[in-house]
Amino acid sequence: MKYKKLSNTELKVSLICLGTMTYGEQNSESESHEQLDYSLAHGINFIDTAEMYAIPPKEETQGRTEEIIGTWLNKRKDRDKIILATKVAGPGMEYLRDGSRLDKKHISQAIDESLTRLQTDYIDLYQVHWPERKSNYFGRLGYQYTDEMGVPIEETLEAMSDLVKSGKVRYIGISNETPWGTNKYLQLAKERGLERIVSIQNPYSLLNRIYEVGLAEISQHENVGLLAYSPLWFWSTYRKIYQQNRKKFKACPIW
Repeated sequence: MKYKKLSNTELKVSLICLGTMTYGEQNSESESHEQLDYSLAHGINFIDTAEMYAIPPKEETQGRTEEIIGTWLNKRKDRDKIILATKVAGPGMEYLRDGSRLDKKHISQAIDESLTRLQTDYIDLYQVHWPERKSNYFGRLGYQYTDEMGVPIEETLEAMSDLVKSGKVRYIGISNETPWGTNKYLQLAKERGLERIVSIQNPYSLLNRIYEVGLAEISQHENVGLLAYSPLWFWSTYRKIYQQNRKKFKACPIW
C-alpha cells in the first residue's frame, strides 16, 4: 500500500480509503468487521463514514454505521493506527436533531453523538457532508440563483474551528462543495483567522470528471486534497470483478 500526507497535515493516509456507508444496511456487523479487518491487514489505514449512514438514509438506521465502526475500534484497541473521518449532515434530514443544520448548536451536538457511537475521543478529519445553502450539489445539473443561504458559511466554519480548539477534531474538510463554496471557506479562514479546510470529498471517476472543472485548480493552488468518492462510478466500471468477488467479500464497491 502507498501512503501520502493529506494536504499540509500530519495525517499520512493510505491512497485507498475505505468507505462504509453500507454498514448496518447491506452489511451486517460481523461482515463489516470482516471488511475492516481485511482492509487494515492490507495496509488501508483511512476509514470514512458519516453520521447519516447507513445508506439508503432512514431514521431507523441513522448512526448505525458509526456504531459498527465503534464496536470494531473498541475490539481492536489500536485507534492510533487508524485515520478516522466522519461527516456532519447538512439540512434536509427532518428526523436528525429535528432537522439537521450547520449552525454551532447542531454541529456541537453532532460531534458529541458521533464520538459516542464511534467509541473514540477524537476524529482525525471532520467534514461538512453537504452545503447549508441551496446549490447544485450531489450532481444536480443547472443552477438557479436564490438568496436563501441558510446558516452562513462563517458560522459553520467557526463551529468547526471550535471543535479543533477543543481537541475533539484534528482537521476539518468539506464535501459535495462547489468552487464558490470551497473558495469561500478558504477566504473566511484567512480573513477571520479560522481553521483552514484541508480536504474536499467530491465524486471523481472516469465517468464523472466534473471536479476537473474549477475545483482541481483550487485544490492544487490552495493545497486542499481531493478525497474522491465513487471512483468506480457506482461499480459500473468494475462490474466483472465485483461479480467474481461478491460472495467472498460481501461488498459493493460504490465508494
